[in-house]
Amino acid sequence: MTTFVDRVELHVAAGNGGHGCASVHREKFKPLGGPDGGNGGRGGDVTLVVDQDITTLLDYHHSPHRKATNGQPGAGDHRTGKEGQDLVLPVPDGTVVLDRNGNVLADLVGQGTTFVAGQGGRGGLGNAALASARRKAPGFALLGEPGEARDIVLELKTVADVALVGYPSAGKSSLISVLSAAKPKIADYPFTTLVPNLGVVTAGSTVYTIADVPGLIPGASQGRGLGLEFLRHVERCSVLVHVLDTATLESDRDPVSDLDMIEEELKQYGGLDDRPRIVVLNKIDIPDGQDLADLIRPELEERGYRVFEVSAVARTGLKELSYALAGVIAEARAAKPVEEASRPRNRPNALDDAGFTVTLEEDGIYRVRGEKPERWVRQTDFNNDEAVGYLADRLNRLGVEDELMKAGARAGDGVAIGAEDNAVVFDWEPTVAAGAEMLGRRGEDHRLEAPRPAAQRRRDRESERDEASKEYQEFDPFA
Repeated sequence: MTTFVDRVELHVAAGNGGHGCASVHREKFKPLGGPDGGNGGRGGDVTLVVDQDITTLLDYHHSPHRKATNGQPGAGDHRTGKEGQDLVLPVPDGTVVLDRNGNVLADLVGQGTTFVAGQGGRGGLGNAALASARRKAPGFALLGEPGEARDIVLELKTVADVALVGYPSAGKSSLISVLSAAKPKIADYPFTTLVPNLGVVTAGSTVYTIADVPGLIPGASQGRGLGLEFLRHVERCSVLVHVLDTATLESDRDPVSDLDMIEEELKQYGGLDDRPRIVVLNKIDIPDGQDLADLIRPELEERGYRVFEVSAVARTGLKELSYALAGVIAEARAAKPVEEASRPRNRPNALDDAGFTVTLEEDGIYRVRGEKPERWVRQTDFNNDEAVGYLADRLNRLGVEDELMKAGARAGDGVAIGAEDNAVVFDWEPTVAAGAEMLGRRGEDHRLEAPRPAAQRRRDRESERDEASKEYQEFDPFA
């Protein structure tokens, strides 16, 4: 049964914003109470937070779909809808967030570090908030925006100071078990270690963490064995420790060739050339192992490596090794620049100064792209004529119509606002007048000529009443 997962695909969906309310205040002896529709509540965010008590992504492997709650719609009497509850997802320290194309969105290192994976939709404004001197009683409200939904990939890169690398069965697990309180699985067959193991070591006043990475074999950087799957766990380490087996029973292997092979795999993986190296000759408690260590040590020191002879079983040479690692780690920590706290931007803003773009596509459609126009379209109730007229006024004030004219658009040309998979398409008619003087009853806009049978019947009845009243006033019973 899987107990360690270091890579998952997570499907997150933030909460939708609540719709605004279109309401008119009604109270006895107050016939002109005015609009009192409240705003909708904001949808909940989906936030990733580093929790050092979490060491695996197993929970998200079993439950990859996560959704925050929606905001509630507004109500009359200026009542604002309840906001959606944020969904907080704890992740291990060292989690990297990527999109489906492999682009890094965030690198979460340090207790409490957060990243908003999905932003909740904003609540729509009620008609009370939309009232103005020119539009005193709006008959519409804005819709809540949908929450952000997307697929992200979480990759765990172990945060440790020291990484033990080497062939399978070189004694890495035995070494970490005697240097720290870690209890990894130890056996006399290859690939005993299937997941990275972490241990904490105290050497004098220095406390550091050490990671045991599953064994590497030739071709590990290209996917052979378990190497490619776990090589990323050594990326954050300050020191690389080569654990070499001086008592191997394989005739075609020796510690020097093992070291060269591991270094070649690390070179192929990339990004680890600047890490200091320490060589540990393990299993010197075996007579042949001590003889081989004495033979190859001068050659390794000539290459510039610091060499330590240890025995994890006999527990010899461990103190010198632990203090040497503490010294190297202390130097690395002192040389590391202090990072100033800054507010990260989750996504870059790719808009130009105008806030939108107008492009003519091959099919003759003029496409409008921009954060404001697309958001305004999402907020518009297209079943309400006055809301559509309000959208037209906003687009006109933003300068969309001017840009359409500059691009060569004419009356009747097709205009699409938004991306191809989620756009609103309409036949463009330039605005000749705008403002409150063009508005009729609440929910209607005379600039829209689409027939509405109910509204037409109401106008016909009003016209008949006006004619009857006029005839009655002109009637003289004494003539």
